[in-house]
Amino acid sequence: MKNKIYKILTVMVLTIFVSACGNKENHNENDGHSHDEEEKTEVNEEHNESEEVMLSQQQFDALKMKIDTLALRNMSGYVEANGTLEVPPQNEAAITTVVGANVVSIEVIEGDKVNKGQVVAYLSHPNIIQAQTDYLNAYSNSELAKKNYERQQKLYDAGVGSGANFQKAEAEYQASKAMVNGLEAQLRILNVNTISVRNGTIAQRIALRSPIEGFVQKVEVKTGQYVEPQTELFEIVNTHHVHADLMVFEKDVYKVKQGQKVTFSVQSIPDAELTAEIYSVSKTFEDNPKAVHVHAEIENKSGNLIPGMYIQGRIQTDNALTKALPESAIVKDGDRFFVFIVEKEGENWAFKPIEVITGEKDGGWIAVAFSQETPVNTKFAYNNAYYLIAEMKKGDAEHTH
Repeated sequence: MKNKIYKILTVMVLTIFVSACGNKENHNENDGHSHDEEEKTEVNEEHNESEEVMLSQQQFDALKMKIDTLALRNMSGYVEANGTLEVPPQNEAAITTVVGANVVSIEVIEGDKVNKGQVVAYLSHPNIIQAQTDYLNAYSNSELAKKNYERQQKLYDAGVGSGANFQKAEAEYQASKAMVNGLEAQLRILNVNTISVRNGTIAQRIALRSPIEGFVQKVEVKTGQYVEPQTELFEIVNTHHVHADLMVFEKDVYKVKQGQKVTFSVQSIPDAELTAEIYSVSKTFEDNPKAVHVHAEIENKSGNLIPGMYIQGRIQTDNALTKALPESAIVKDGDRFFVFIVEKEGENWAFKPIEVITGEKDGGWIAVAFSQETPVNTKFAYNNAYYLIAEMKKGDAEHTH
């Protein structure tokens, strides 16, 4: 009986020992697995830090990627001012007629570019024909009076002519010459060739010509319409000299002066920021609102800038510049902010994330600071930062899988 009990105890001890060894081995195996996972996590973290997004040229173009170097902007110290685009008075022209006439043809439409002296329309009326006929008669009478004057002068010089006749002939000739000169000046205003009229050619219509180079802004007449003298028929504007006309309120006038920079935008070019420099500050206030006109010459004209367009601008009164990027260039991932450095690798584009510290926001721009210096010529992605970070995370997920 004792031997039997001893054998049972021996089996139980061996079972407990084997079980303990097995647990120890399992524990060691689990410990090894955790260690491998930690190493794997460290590798993944290092991989994330060096991750990049590759885009082909086709993808780059399809996403309309914008890249540029880091911008320096005045994020504070400015005066907000709105206004319109204008042109100087010498770059606007209203085309009128000096005589009442009918429009027989219109040679331009709104938006056409015209050169100085280019024909924009033709007019016709019996009064125009009458003016040429009067000039021709006056010219013929003047020539006759000239011959009579020369003949009386010869007789007077020879002592056989009357002094009274000579003086009368001279007076008639001078009067006829003045008449011719006056009618000739009128025809020249009408753009009529007086030499052709002298040769007996009477023009049936006259040309209206543009006094300046520019674009046709308005066409106020129709073919066949009768127009009164001094009626405005066309408006020509030379947009090459378009400038920003801003209104600055009384409380901010003392901050504004000639030579300051202005940044502004127009609704027709929503993604573009235009710059200008103040060249004139008005010395008188407008009554409603109480503000002064500030004129600024546009430095980077682009698109179709038309006088009268509404603009929103900022006049830089402080020269402190800050590194900044567009809001669409910055993406938040967790508690950190990233931008993407761009490099061309063969036919593809590589976008690498770099952490930044964001600062003051101004319009669509945000001030940024880097933990490490970046070369001046470093290119950054100016848009689609959310897309790039999503692509990077998708690549990480595939790599983990």
